[in-house]
Amino acid sequence: MTQNEINKLLDEKYEEFNNTAFIIDDPISIPHLFTRKEDVEISAFFAAILAWGQRAQIILNADKLMQIMDYSPYQFITTATNEDLGSFQNFVYRTFNGTDCVFFIRSLQKIYNKHDGLEKVFTDAYKKYGSIKMAISVFRKIFFSTPHLRHSEKHISDPIKNLACKRLNLFLRWMVRQDNRGVDFGLWKGIPPSALYCPLDVHTGETSRELGLLSIKQNNWKAVEELTCKLRKFDPVDPVKYDFSLFGLGFIK
Repeated sequence: MTQNEINKLLDEKYEEFNNTAFIIDDPISIPHLFTRKEDVEISAFFAAILAWGQRAQIILNADKLMQIMDYSPYQFITTATNEDLGSFQNFVYRTFNGTDCVFFIRSLQKIYNKHDGLEKVFTDAYKKYGSIKMAISVFRKIFFSTPHLRHSEKHISDPIKNLACKRLNLFLRWMVRQDNRGVDFGLWKGIPPSALYCPLDVHTGETSRELGLLSIKQNNWKAVEELTCKLRKFDPVDPVKYDFSLFGLGFIK
């Protein structure tokens, strides 16, 4: 396929898959349960962190977390006591266990009570360094400043170590992109969509290689940069809109 043909295909699939009909079967359905900004971003963060494996199971388990939080994640996070956190000890989804969950809540509590929230941490780091890569790395450093077991670190990848950071790139897509189509939220205004990187996993990586958009064999940060650089040639203002396209092409195989 020529570059023009690939561009046309991606644009067509973007139009097909970027619509609210697909929300119900996607992890983004979890933050769509809420209207308050802080509830949206906290629930989106957990949904993105759990976003590996079967989508139905991701949604089911992310909803379990929201249920334990009485569907008021911001209020719960900012006021939770040690006694409240006991309800999470038996939570398990794949390798994300109750200990991880309790640590994540404690860390988010610190971020909201002492750092003014997720948006400020990411946005301040982006404005300082002009780089999503560095924003993720700074966020990770702050997040893990709360005492934790080393096991928990596997759930938030570090791009400095050449890891793909699919889950945080997905979370940032949800928070930053705004195209008035009702899927992504566009709540964070301090980071431009042009700066985002495409979430890369096994399925989008396979589709990208089949289209000739990705030559690197491993799904790592260098591959994320290569893919997003190619997508920016098709749309420099909003390159990660093609995440819908790559997902859709994989979905219909």
